[in-house]
Amino acid sequence: MCIGIPMQVSAIEPGHAWCEGRGERRRVNTALVGPCEPGDWLLVFLGDAREHISTERAAEVNAALDLVQDAMQGRRARGDAGFELPSQMTTEQLRQLSGQT
Repeated sequence: MCIGIPMQVSAIEPGHAWCEGRGERRRVNTALVGPCEPGDWLLVFLGDAREHISTERAAEVNAALDLVQDAMQGRRARGDAGFELPSQMTTEQLRQLSGQT
């Protein structure tokens, strides 16, 4: 499974951008998203930018990734993912989410 990582462009070069996010800096291929500028946010999968995203969307994805990281390390969830987690949904909401009526 691939997980998209929000990364912010810090420098550009032909066909690539240097991006920072989640504690790392990497050179990202930008062929699929076109021109970028420093300060732009990109959703990055396996070293390739797949989508330009807003600052707000980057924060939402980072919050969700923080929850996943906490769960994988056995810590209780902290913060808010920006959406209701299935564990907090009613039976009816879960049926709707899964396409059951």
